[in-house]
Amino acid sequence: MKHFTTHRIALSAIVAALYFAFTTLLTPISYGPVQFRVAEALCVLPFLFPETAVGLFVGCALANILGGYGLPDIVFGSLATLIAGILTAKCRIKWLAPLFPVVINAVVVGAVLALSLVPENPLGAFPLFAVEVGAGELGVVGIIGLPLLLGLERVIKKQETRG
Repeated sequence: MKHFTTHRIALSAIVAALYFAFTTLLTPISYGPVQFRVAEALCVLPFLFPETAVGLFVGCALANILGGYGLPDIVFGSLATLIAGILTAKCRIKWLAPLFPVVINAVVVGAVLALSLVPENPLGAFPLFAVEVGAGELGVVGIIGLPLLLGLERVIKKQETRG
């Protein structure tokens, strides 16, 4: 990974704060089997700014502390966001970048919810939770995240042409 400058650390910290703020301000739609966690739209940022993967992880961990699903969600849900961020940073095809958060969160958060909410039959509950989480994630990264990525890319290109 590139050398961390003060600017990169600050950007990562801002992303962590934004993730936490969006998630907690929109609590009713941010947690649970059917969730539309608007902050997950930020998961496309590592495509352009790899250092933001760490900020996403920190923001997600802080938000998951308040989420009510306990230590498994804090640890594994946050790690899912970190892994998705790292894979998004490594992706070279912008149209595929949003898929990493969708797939990883569907599997990991779906499993955490199945284990937390249906401990007597988590394998039976997992497919439904995975689809619900994945659908919410796809909605967020598709409706908000991808346009965010495309818009930021245009701004960066304009700045580069200005010198």
